[in-house]
Amino acid sequence: MISINKPFSLSHTYPLERIGKLEDILFFDIETTGFSGDSSRLYLIGCTYFCGGRWNLVQWFADTIESETELLHSFFSFLKNFRVLVHFNGDGFDIPYLQKRCACYGLPYDFSGVKSVDIYRRIKPYRKLLGLESLKQKAIEQFLGICRDDVCSGGELIPVYQEYLLTRDRHLYDLLILHNEDDLKGMPSILPILSYPDFLEHPLRLVRQAVRQEQDENGEPMHFLDLSCESDCPIPVPFRAIKNPVRCYAENNRLSLTIELFHGTLKHFYPNYKDYYYLPCEDTAIHKSVGEYVDKNARVKATAKTCYTKQEGCFIPQPEPIWEPVMKKEPKDKLTYADFSGISFQDPECFRRYVTLILKYLMAKER
Repeated sequence: MISINKPFSLSHTYPLERIGKLEDILFFDIETTGFSGDSSRLYLIGCTYFCGGRWNLVQWFADTIESETELLHSFFSFLKNFRVLVHFNGDGFDIPYLQKRCACYGLPYDFSGVKSVDIYRRIKPYRKLLGLESLKQKAIEQFLGICRDDVCSGGELIPVYQEYLLTRDRHLYDLLILHNEDDLKGMPSILPILSYPDFLEHPLRLVRQAVRQEQDENGEPMHFLDLSCESDCPIPVPFRAIKNPVRCYAENNRLSLTIELFHGTLKHFYPNYKDYYYLPCEDTAIHKSVGEYVDKNARVKATAKTCYTKQEGCFIPQPEPIWEPVMKKEPKDKLTYADFSGISFQDPECFRRYVTLILKYLMAKER
């Protein structure tokens, strides 16, 4: 086994106290000869940590197949010094893989003594909102404007490692070490991506609310609600998202939402249509307890499509019902509306609930 220890410089771009004490945090990444911990082998474990007033890097490299157990012993002995383990998709791959390799050798190690922080899982729900091309570490680095020298993927380096075992070529060794080193250096560097969950999950404060009117391409009036919000957690790179009838833009600690209001007539559909009559001349439904007094020629049994009452006015979209009565254009519409005239966002709880639903709507996959 070959051990590598060296310091490296790293700018603090994210408040690590949100994760834990600086000295308690360990970043780690592994390199393997396959995806299965049952049928492939571990050949490299790398870690970065803060100690002695600086960032440090340590790597354990299996220069022979037989030294895999040495890597496991070295890593888990080192892990005892830390309380928070930070990684990229480690919950899905690295941690289960290491546990399987330990089981293969009958080693008693586990991760029960540390808190796991998976950058991949934290950012995954926000991929669509942020417009991330993928959730690979390199894609997140590109989003944040981070450059890296490594040009190989972990999968591409498997035959490189196998050839190294045969030839001991120094160039091949350098390729293997560089890839893991760049992943380790890149991991703390992409921590600012966690600013986005912080920004969106912490309470947002309403700064400004306004209704304005524009004209569409046909000269018809369109009405919009503009909400300007503020967070205590700024983001490093602006993002925007559009999903009708909502547009959002975020920069620094501000989130701006533009929501198209509906002016006109909407319907409130009753779920238990068998209890209603429909009055064709009045284009409305009434409960049978009242409809019994209406001329039989002026009423018919209501259906799911005709069991409604209508209302005219200005309506705000609500992806999930918050306010009653719930209004729709058609009975099967997923997006519902509420009468905007009775809504005040000066109530912090009301504002929080609505913004949370709007962000959830923007993050949802199209069906």
